[in-house]
Amino acid sequence: MEFQWYPGHMTKAKRQMQEDIKLIDLVVEIVDARVPMSSRNPDIDELGKNKARLILLNKCDLADAAATDRWKAFFESKGYHVVAIDARNNKGMKAINNVINEACAEKIARDRARGIKNRPVRAMVVGIPNVGKSTFINSFAGRASAKTGNKPGVTKGKQWIKLNKGVELLDTPGILWPKFEDQTVGLRLAFIGSIKDDLIQQQELAMELLKYIVKLYPNAIADRYGVDESQEAHEMLQSVAQNRNCIAKGGDLDYDKAALLIIDDYRNGVIGRMDLEFPEDYK
Repeated sequence: MEFQWYPGHMTKAKRQMQEDIKLIDLVVEIVDARVPMSSRNPDIDELGKNKARLILLNKCDLADAAATDRWKAFFESKGYHVVAIDARNNKGMKAINNVINEACAEKIARDRARGIKNRPVRAMVVGIPNVGKSTFINSFAGRASAKTGNKPGVTKGKQWIKLNKGVELLDTPGILWPKFEDQTVGLRLAFIGSIKDDLIQQQELAMELLKYIVKLYPNAIADRYGVDESQEAHEMLQSVAQNRNCIAKGGDLDYDKAALLIIDDYRNGVIGRMDLEFPEDYK
């Protein structure tokens, strides 16, 4: 499968972010804790150079906890501040204010030296589609400040949110980058829903996901669906359709329904907490 999704509004959003970065003290980058490297837009490092940086490993409740610890250490070794969060359930959020102050300690000290007191830290929240930026902002702010949705592309324009005297956030639309050099990255982003589902053949995606999980987490698919993991991917999909009674009109097996079941179960953590890439892959 070939993966690409770069609609026109993303080009416009990137230009606007390049303009707005001049106003910013801190770049808060939200990634999906299950695929932390694949869910990072490589353009963000160039955009945020010379700025304080904070990476939030969101959806950590769906990720492999031991792998999340390793990812945190990995990014910290690269000079980033890092917090693992579950924005939907407000976990890890209390630590963020202190980490923002740590990340911006030099800026705060410079302000004080100039006699400037209580100027808020201005932070730009960035990330690719569907990693939970708006959910994070609403959870962090304690109110519905940004629009949310469970599909990519909900946030279309920028909006400032004043959280308290100390922090102001600039929400930005989720943007991908024009071309995936490595189609494996596109595949992982399709698994987590960062590429629109209607652009992808769901049966193929489910079979690729089955291959990934069987390789990385043996027995997880067998335990969930009662299938033989030694089978080929298309045979496993067929077994899932049979075992879960996915029947189309006319009595045939409904492979599309089985595929969507597998994909949704993965995205919702029903199959188990699992990463699809690890820091050891990037050394």
